[in-house]
Amino acid sequence: MSPQNQASTVQTSTKISKLISKPNPFISLLAKQGMPLAYLILFAVLSLTVENFFSSTNLIGLMLSVSQIGMVACTMMMCLASRDFDLSVGSTIAFAGVLGALVLERSDSVALAISAAVLAGALIGAGNGVLIAYLRVNALIATLATMLMVRGLAFIVSNGQAVGISNESFMSFGDARVAGLPMPVIVLAICFLIFGVLLNHTVFGRNTLAIGGNPEAAELAGVKVRALRVWIFLIQGVVTAIAGLILASRITSGQPNAAQGFELDVISACVLGGVSLQGGKAKISGVLIGVLIMGTVENVMNLKDVDTFYQYLMRGLILLAAVMFDQFRTRGRHG
Repeated sequence: MSPQNQASTVQTSTKISKLISKPNPFISLLAKQGMPLAYLILFAVLSLTVENFFSSTNLIGLMLSVSQIGMVACTMMMCLASRDFDLSVGSTIAFAGVLGALVLERSDSVALAISAAVLAGALIGAGNGVLIAYLRVNALIATLATMLMVRGLAFIVSNGQAVGISNESFMSFGDARVAGLPMPVIVLAICFLIFGVLLNHTVFGRNTLAIGGNPEAAELAGVKVRALRVWIFLIQGVVTAIAGLILASRITSGQPNAAQGFELDVISACVLGGVSLQGGKAKISGVLIGVLIMGTVENVMNLKDVDTFYQYLMRGLILLAAVMFDQFRTRGRHG
């Protein structure tokens, strides 16, 4: 082969290699915005095919139904991003609601009831953090034990009975509306705003992602890894307690058996939203989409009068799909 032909062949091969290696804009868009696009398509299809889905009443009801999950998902996102998770959030919601209702019943002070429940949530969260960060107990075992103990406390302090709430001021905490929007929805929006800023624009958020990516390297870089993990769990406990108070105000009672299975819904929403179970990766916008997907599926099943047993089946399938999706993303990143 002549030198000219060889040079021509090399140039052609180089052009082909560049074309092959050039990222496809459509594939790149799907990789980055696949979940939001999927939700928009799902929302459009349901709006056209499911009666009353697109009504303002149903959409506000949908936002109300995901308000507690969304609030706790914001803090669960931080836990997962730091390579931890918390299985005790459902029990903490129940205990905070029961404790708030009991304190309110005996003192008739809304401020005291809220303070007691939030303090309890902070102690539960900090306790989880200390067990995991300082005593090096596995997060699964630590938060599973806390889940059982806190649920037990909820039944003990309430004698296994619902604690009724009759205080109008406390009930308005869950029923009040501002500009036509229920208070829980406004609190949900505030949580997403606060934790979005915290994750993306603060040292706290960057360090959280750093310890999730490589805790040893983060510690060598000067990050106080153990203290930060305790703070993450403490914040998780506080926000979960607030969610428990809002739930109690909405149902006008503290229920010791409330929010069973809640932790799995929250983790599913986070993983669907792109939060990695391996740590170090999280997006607040993705968590919002994950929460909306979980809420929309449940909302449609309720509109269609799907039996509760089938709803459990669907929630399990969504959790399995979320974990498999996370595994697929992780393998894709590591080749």
